[in-house]
Amino acid sequence: MRSTPKPTGTVAFVGAGPGDPELLTLRAAELLSRADVVVTDVAPVAELSRLLRDDATIVELSSDDGGGARSTSERVKAVTDPAKAGKSVVRLLAGDPFFDADGADEVAACAKAKLQFEIVPGIPLASGVPSYAGIAVFDAKHRDVRVADASGTVDWESVATTPQPLVLTKVENLGAAAEALVKHGRSAQTAVAATRGGATTEQHTVVSTLATLATDAKAAGLVGPAVLVVGDVVKSRAALSWFETKPLFGWRVLVPRTKEQAGALSEKLRSYGAVPAEVPTIAVEPPRTPQQMERAVRGLVTGRYEWIAFTSVNAVRAVREKFEEYGLDARAFSGIKVAAVGEQTAASLLAFGVKPDLVPSGEQSAAGLLADFPPYDDVLDPINRVFLPRADIATETLVAGLIELGWEVDDVTAYRTVRAAPPPAPTREAIKTGGFDAVVFTSSSTVRNLVGIAGKPHATTVIACIGPQTAKTAEEHGLRVDVLAEEPSVGALADALAAFGLTQRMAAEAAGEWTGKPGRPKSNTRRKAK
Repeated sequence: MRSTPKPTGTVAFVGAGPGDPELLTLRAAELLSRADVVVTDVAPVAELSRLLRDDATIVELSSDDGGGARSTSERVKAVTDPAKAGKSVVRLLAGDPFFDADGADEVAACAKAKLQFEIVPGIPLASGVPSYAGIAVFDAKHRDVRVADASGTVDWESVATTPQPLVLTKVENLGAAAEALVKHGRSAQTAVAATRGGATTEQHTVVSTLATLATDAKAAGLVGPAVLVVGDVVKSRAALSWFETKPLFGWRVLVPRTKEQAGALSEKLRSYGAVPAEVPTIAVEPPRTPQQMERAVRGLVTGRYEWIAFTSVNAVRAVREKFEEYGLDARAFSGIKVAAVGEQTAASLLAFGVKPDLVPSGEQSAAGLLADFPPYDDVLDPINRVFLPRADIATETLVAGLIELGWEVDDVTAYRTVRAAPPPAPTREAIKTGGFDAVVFTSSSTVRNLVGIAGKPHATTVIACIGPQTAKTAEEHGLRVDVLAEEPSVGALADALAAFGLTQRMAAEAAGEWTGKPGRPKSNTRRKAK
């Protein structure tokens, strides 16, 4: 009787790049999405978790006592054991697997064990970090570069006497590295840039000379591991710095909305260099009496309505859940005109398979929807009724406006909004003590609920509001409003905060107080709350 061979798994050695998870290749993202086991010593594991299956196992290769990386044999075992058991393994390595990381021994172990493996290149630290620091290591004068990994034994005489620009990666002791270069022949006045936390919102670069690097780095609070760029190419940073000069670079911004609601706002804030932290202030629950919603959905299927108007992502979700409960899908909207109050609600409908017929061309609000909504025409419209699924606390503006346009409205409570549970203690402490550089309020309810579940933001925290009514509510709660969006949209709110951030940085630079560190320039003066 033949024995059944044991299944063997696969190992993919994936380069994670210099730090920004968005720099992963498409192949890397695909492999991570299919992996049974991810073995990693890359720092931003939490940011990569959105790419992983819910049941994927993450093995972090750091010693239990925090004393450093595991031994070679432990690393090899962590990779090969699950693969031998038939698992799909991704070994995630900083930078590029063969350019930056000590992954060759693990690859050799897989080859020796006759395991199937592949190599997925990543952006090397030596190119990615200088690029994010705005340093062109190649230019018209310099067509060659010398790269050395400083985590092991370095031939200082060789690297110091090279005529090309020099890039040193994984430098722990900045002063010792600069001293060694000078000792072996480099001029003490050679320009050098040290970058810590490259390609992340913690990135911090200090430009100095080999003679003064240790002193300047200590004054700026910059310690290794860092990437050093040595040579005249460092001077290009003055004109080409683009990442650390973003208007909200490194700002911690509190977004009092759920992840689903905060998506567009958080993404826009990230584009300006901010680090958004989403804190739900409301929770969504089904209506206390579901019969009204059930009747409306049945009416939608049987042709009772000419229009259905969605005023929020939560309304889309509530109708979708009811559809799924009844075994329906997007085809049930056939023959019905669909309106969405804004782009985010429209995107939620598209994800459901429904393309809205009407999205406001101007202001994304109930008023904006009414401005574009067609009046009822008894000749052109066979049915005169609109289905309006919405929250229990919604205002009557839209209902009154639709009635004025000649429509009959079935105003249906699709969901209830209740105050969310308080955020974790560290988040509450950060809110009260100034741990957030700014907070963005998108409605009066977000102001009331945040203050109710977590307390008032610290007096030094920048307060940004989406519109006058939200600003009025913030002031009523004793907050001083610093930023007001030009129009009531999340995009305009992010734009306004970015403009404020840029103004603050320029003022700090003019006063000689700009340190270059991530985050909002701190002032010794305390803002007064009302």
